[in-house]
Amino acid sequence: MVHAAIGHLPTSGHAPTVRDVYGAECRDRYCRAVTASSDRIVRRGLARRGVAARLGRWLDREPVVVFSLLLMIVVAYVVRMTLSGTIPLSLYVLPILLGGVALSVPSLLLVVVVTGVALVGEGVSNGVNELYAGVVFVVAITAVVAFGSARSRARLGVQGTVGESMLVDLRDRLRAQGEMPELPRGWEAEVVHRSAGRSTFSGDFLVASRSPDGLVLEVALVDVSGKGLHAGTRALLLSGAFGGLIGSLPPAEFLPAANAYLLRQEWAEGFATAVYLVVDLGTGKYQVRSAGHPPAVQFHAGSGQWRILEAAGGLLGVFEKDDYMPAEGALRPGDALLLFTDGMVESRRRDLTDGIDKLQGEAERLVARGFRNGARRLIDAVASSDADDRALILLWRT
Repeated sequence: MVHAAIGHLPTSGHAPTVRDVYGAECRDRYCRAVTASSDRIVRRGLARRGVAARLGRWLDREPVVVFSLLLMIVVAYVVRMTLSGTIPLSLYVLPILLGGVALSVPSLLLVVVVTGVALVGEGVSNGVNELYAGVVFVVAITAVVAFGSARSRARLGVQGTVGESMLVDLRDRLRAQGEMPELPRGWEAEVVHRSAGRSTFSGDFLVASRSPDGLVLEVALVDVSGKGLHAGTRALLLSGAFGGLIGSLPPAEFLPAANAYLLRQEWAEGFATAVYLVVDLGTGKYQVRSAGHPPAVQFHAGSGQWRILEAAGGLLGVFEKDDYMPAEGALRPGDALLLFTDGMVESRRRDLTDGIDKLQGEAERLVARGFRNGARRLIDAVASSDADDRALILLWRT
């Protein structure tokens, strides 16, 4: 499909979007939703390609950077020897600082050695005083920090600012994959993610799919063990794997397949919880399956009450074989469904049961005001602390 699509790319000179490449193959609404999200990421990437992007490309050319930094050291030394006092001695810190951002360990070592030779020459020519000793100390500390940064990039096998660009790209892809597909008239949904410690990476993620005929919506909300950046790295891997499973397997097989995948990873702390929802958008009938996850909660417009949906199933990545028994029901006009992670309802001062009770109490207030913007209001009211990752999905019929 990819090779066939390449032949139809536009030749107008602008960067091709996902729709340009896959437009002929994307027929269903979910595909259009994903392409729209990916296209927004592409456009944001193009908008950022200004001075910062050109500087990043320059920093990735290591020979140019090495030559420039060595030239800076030589010029600074010559100017200070001929015109004493025109530039500060502390300028020798700058080449090492820049080298720590852009250079590999061998190239950085060359810059540090040349800087050291220049400082020795300064000491011989101008004498040693408190200022000189202070600058030498700062240069030494800066070199240690710079070598630590260079070794960290070496372990990843990247140079310059490529490592940071990779993380940004992975973050944007995770966000795009975590968007809900476009829903038909009469259905609305909101998704809110908030990471622990205000990190851009989270151990909570969402994958969703809508069937080619548009009649079935599948949503999985997953909570990886840990929180923040440490859990976010595993979440990046699992979101891609689970995103390939959802919509490709019968509903009863999704959680067992996810469990088998997680077991194969053999992570020391590799378990996860998940709640998996399948909804018939025509009739409103649904099934909710849980893998050690907090229960879903449904609002019944007829009775005006919120009801907990008890679905049984063990943690993902712990037990080789497990049964994931569904809770079934139907969403009628005015009804709503809440899916959430444990960061919403559990804390050191509050157990899971008390947290769910508080969530239901706050959800009662949404009924009078309407569900729109309700997901954000619930997180603000129930789990405003950033001590843990939090995610909430609110799905309702109008």
